Amino acid sequence: MGQVIHRYSKKTGMPPGSLVHIGETKIEETRIRVVDFDEETFQERTVAAVEDALPLKDSQTVCWIHVAGLSRTEVIQKFGSHFTLHPLVMEDILNTGQRTKVEDHGDYLFVVLKMLCLGSPDGQTIHEQVSLIVGKRFLLSFQESEYDLFSPIRERLKTPKGRAHAIRTDYLAYMIIDAIVDNYYVVLEKIGEDIEASEEALVTNPTPGVLQTIHGMKREMILLRRSVWPLREVVSSLERGGSPLIDGSTLIYLRDVYDHTIQVVDIIEMFRDIISGMLDTYLSSMSNKMNEIMKVLTIFASIFIPLTFIVGVYGMNFKYLPELKWHWGYPCLWVIMITLGLSMVAYFRKNRWI
Repeated sequence: MGQVIHRYSKKTGMPPGSLVHIGETKIEETRIRVVDFDEETFQERTVAAVEDALPLKDSQTVCWIHVAGLSRTEVIQKFGSHFTLHPLVMEDILNTGQRTKVEDHGDYLFVVLKMLCLGSPDGQTIHEQVSLIVGKRFLLSFQESEYDLFSPIRERLKTPKGRAHAIRTDYLAYMIIDAIVDNYYVVLEKIGEDIEASEEALVTNPTPGVLQTIHGMKREMILLRRSVWPLREVVSSLERGGSPLIDGSTLIYLRDVYDHTIQVVDIIEMFRDIISGMLDTYLSSMSNKMNEIMKVLTIFASIFIPLTFIVGVYGMNFKYLPELKWHWGYPCLWVIMITLGLSMVAYFRKNRWI
């Protein structure tokens, strides 16, 4: 939390619309990929400079410009100036801690999404922000890293059948949103497997390592809920069709994404309840384990207390103790102590205390 506040403090005292990258720098160099297509043609290429992609704004084809890497603020500024983006929109693109949202700026829609993927070697979920600028004949997408989640979309666009609906930028935006939502299921499937493994370990051997794993999953679910919960509001806003940039034929597809979003939210809530129950189970297991330990120690103490009393009596240094000079005193004392101990064990067993 301190690191997050420290990153936000970079903009203290700056005027609104100041272009400052807030967040983790995942790649140093910015990668720009251009996809240009219509009903009959499809072109895909990577450009070295921003100026190579700017003329596509005025083309008669549909232009999809994907920018990976946000550390170079001048790149965002050039795109914003050429596509007449509001300074606050450019500021939000660079601020990777934005909440999922949609804004209608008349000539374009600004959509902020949270993309989740399994890309790290240790199996941790990667969280990053994806920003979309949806215009009439162009779509700009901005991503923090080079993780290519949208390659299936480009493969679909290479075929004329796949381009049938995507010649409208609203449908292309739907394809991107749908790809992000579908990948939530991949992340949730991995979390579900981790939950099952932790439940098994919780039953067999509830160690502190299991507790650490449960806490990690709980933090993961908090981040997931924070990312997905506002998404249903965004998709619902797009699905209502209040913007002229959203064609009526795209609304049915957006309703399908909305249904998937609700399913993801339900799964997240279910996982949260399961993880909370696992924490309660862990605490109960540790409490029961401690009770069993204390029970064993109490039983041993109860058995040895009378024996200790007998030994203590005959350990006193009085001169006149009648049994001290008795020939059978020592073996009789052992018989008494053993009989007393066995009697107590039998009594505990009869009452099912052991």
